[in-house]
Amino acid sequence: MSEYQYCIIIPVYNHCATLKNVVLSVLNITKHIIVVDDGSTDGGAQTLEGLPVTVLTQPRNLGKGAALLKGAQEAERRGYTHIITMDADGQHKAADLPAFFAAVEQYPHAIIIGARDFDVPNVPGSSRFGRSFSRFWMFIQTGVSVSDMQSGFRAYPLSVLRTVHCTETRYSFEIEIAVRAAWAGFAIHEIPVQVYYPPKAERISHFKSLADNARISVLNTRLTVRALVPLPFRRHALHVEGRLSLLHPLHSLRALSAYASPRQLAVSAAWSLFICTLPLLGLQTLLLLFVIGWRRLNRLCALLMVPLTWPPCVPGLAILIGYRVIHGNWLTQFTVQTLGYEAHYRFLDWIVGSLVLAPILGAAGGMTVFALAFVYSLIWKQTDKNM
Repeated sequence: MSEYQYCIIIPVYNHCATLKNVVLSVLNITKHIIVVDDGSTDGGAQTLEGLPVTVLTQPRNLGKGAALLKGAQEAERRGYTHIITMDADGQHKAADLPAFFAAVEQYPHAIIIGARDFDVPNVPGSSRFGRSFSRFWMFIQTGVSVSDMQSGFRAYPLSVLRTVHCTETRYSFEIEIAVRAAWAGFAIHEIPVQVYYPPKAERISHFKSLADNARISVLNTRLTVRALVPLPFRRHALHVEGRLSLLHPLHSLRALSAYASPRQLAVSAAWSLFICTLPLLGLQTLLLLFVIGWRRLNRLCALLMVPLTWPPCVPGLAILIGYRVIHGNWLTQFTVQTLGYEAHYRFLDWIVGSLVLAPILGAAGGMTVFALAFVYSLIWKQTDKNM
């Protein structure tokens, strides 16, 4: 017998036509079901009378995220360890539930997401775009690649929902919980699942294109900004204490060295300085976030290096180098004429100089960080032995 106890959570809002069939299909697999009626006005919950399911009712429509959390609280009160969430519109197939059970047994502390098979008829174009859009931002924000961030067919350990705090209460909750769980150190795994989309004329969806897409856009902005802040994320297991700052380099280096080798820190610093010196006019940070995920860089170390490339020092040095490369001599006059009226020439100098300076600065910064981290790691190891 498994040590994990599963409960199926089905949030519903005005899905009277499909709810009962969804519940009946789940009852063929398991009797542990909680339906959360999120302020429906069509009497859908009444169609479940006589069925062995628990129905919770929200006083008004508070959103899918709020409904899921209400169901999770009740599941935890009843002693379950995991919940599996399904939509009430018939999109998900109860036949995939055993695959979720098996995945939870294999990855009991991870969020399991059902990656929908879109090679079926009637898939909305907005769903295809939304999946690609959310996958891109998830990777930028966390470095974790999830193919179907918008799938509502998921398994959550209740410990994740208890530990990770989210602010979203509607459809965007499912995006926020995945990002913040990844930040907190929880793994995310995917399994393939079936999906059914009825013809457009028969489809019931309460996704509000304007309002919900606006919420998702604002959420992605907030999450991306947070990903840029060189502060440790609160983790469920590992935690780096204190704020990291260039004003306290030794403290910062010691904190970073607790979770990364000198080589990892050096590579992270080198990539950061290289990218942020390139003449990309504001796109450096976005590219850096992508490379952090792609190369599995130490995020804190990489972001800590960014202020070193801010104006005026690095751009000014790039202009000097670019002028030297183009004209064969150094720019020695810094006047209204050379920096004002000739700004378009300085822009070209900056582009050329940045391309020359970026690899030099990246290599120099990487070697410096490696040397410091290596020396201090030896000192700390010797100190620990003497204690």
